[in-house]
Order: sequence, then structure tokens, then C-alpha cells
Amino acid sequence: MSEKEKLKIEIDKLSERKAAEVLDYVRFLIERESEVMSSTLVSEPSLAKDWLKSEEDEAWAHL
Repeated sequence: MSEKEKLKIEIDKLSERKAAEVLDYVRFLIERESEVMSSTLVSEPSLAKDWLKSEEDEAWAHL
């Protein structure tokens, strides 16, 4: 059984009030994940300028 399936079973046991709290938290998690992805995508072009330099390749070649 997947974690999502287990979660659904447990949620069915909650009162409406507690289910509303869980829903609020799930929405928070989704929003936070979306914000992290957005900031990563926005910063990538700026950071790529340094990442793509030959000096960077040389600096990390020993790893």
C-alpha cells in the first residue's frame, strides 16, 4: 500500500475540523514546493553563466 493510500485511510478517520486543518497543511506544502521550484528555475539562467565557464569545470575536475 502506498503512502498516499495510507494517508487517505487515516484522513477518513478525522473529524471535519481536523480534516480542514490537514487540507490547509497539504495546500501549504504544495505551495511551498511550487515556490522552491519557481525560485530554482528563475535563478538558473543567472547561475548558469558561472557554471558553464571552463574555469568551473577545471575547479571541479578533481572530484
